[in-house]
Amino acid sequence: MVTRTGPLTKNADTVALGLFQIRVGSSSDNIANIGVQLNSTNSIGALASTKFMGNKEYWELFSGFPQLKDKTLTIKEEAAVECEFKELQPFNLYLALGKDPVTDSQSETISGEIPLGDVTAPAYVRMEAVYTYPDATSTCSIIFPRAQVTSAVEMDFQETDNVNVPITFTANRADSGISGGNAVWDSKPYGHILFAS
Repeated sequence: MVTRTGPLTKNADTVALGLFQIRVGSSSDNIANIGVQLNSTNSIGALASTKFMGNKEYWELFSGFPQLKDKTLTIKEEAAVECEFKELQPFNLYLALGKDPVTDSQSETISGEIPLGDVTAPAYVRMEAVYTYPDATSTCSIIFPRAQVTSAVEMDFQETDNVNVPITFTANRADSGISGGNAVWDSKPYGHILFAS
């Protein structure tokens, strides 16, 4: 037997390859549901990239001379999913502008109008990023029950490549302590990452 060293694979079935499918639905209609509620018909379509970001800010206590660190405390936490969509149509562009394309019944075809200069707070939507492992059965799903789209819209048209429009879904509190929330999210106010096989 050959001796091997280094970071050897423990379970090859858990290696992720590919992109999340991004699904968007009504936040208010699904606020009491903690599992995956949306399906492929709620997908925003083909994507160029997907990325989850869990950012934290820390406060650190130092004492003595020279100062040495005694303790670190988390003082701020954020969660977001970034992606770039390929399918340029009213539903996706309306969503990228911070509107709710589900409630406002935006088209998924090349038909409709997108108003500009209508400045309002970003709408709340339910965002589910569903990754399916190569076994075609196991999934890893990121669920933001009360997300807002908070990205600047850029459409970079190229001569020999498709447009990839960046969009960022930011998680917001969905617990019972906030209007529009629900008690099912009290222990996980931003949502959760759910594994299933």
